Amino acid sequence: MPDVILLDLMLPGLDGLEICKKIRNHPKLFNTVIIMITARGDEIDKVVGLELGADDYMSKPFSVREVIARIKAIFRRIDAKGSNTSLNICTKNDSLRIDYETGEVFVADEKVNLSYMEFKLLEVLAHNRGNIVQRQELFRQVWGYELVEETRTLDVHIRKLRKKLGDDEKYPNLIETVRGLGYKLK
Repeated sequence: MPDVILLDLMLPGLDGLEICKKIRNHPKLFNTVIIMITARGDEIDKVVGLELGADDYMSKPFSVREVIARIKAIFRRIDAKGSNTSLNICTKNDSLRIDYETGEVFVADEKVNLSYMEFKLLEVLAHNRGNIVQRQELFRQVWGYELVEETRTLDVHIRKLRKKLGDDEKYPNLIETVRGLGYKLK
């Protein structure tokens, strides 16, 4: 199974967004990192791509060096293991269990399928539980690069993560938005 899939949205005769959805629904590929590489650079294209399951989105033009650097950053994160193998978090309504060794997440003993980036995002928030993690720091730790311009990537991933964890977006019990600063895991 591949570790990373570089996916162009505009393939001849194929729809890259549909391929992305199929990968996310495939039992052996759902956790594979997907980087969309495309000429479509409008914000709506990026948001749709990320909402459908891409972990990163790169608009052309870009350099091969940048692609390689992003892939290396992903592999560094994959290879980095935390010292704790499991973390249990009790919330008001449900319990959340994160198994760092297997990469599995459970809410009320039900397994939740997360993408690699969603898992990394939850992992960073969990290691800093109760503390605000600034947007810039989340980008550095999860995506492996500094946030140089305002982007909705983080917000889209947080929204997807909340939905998968059963956390209410308007009244979250688990992941709190701290306006102007970042996010924290309660």
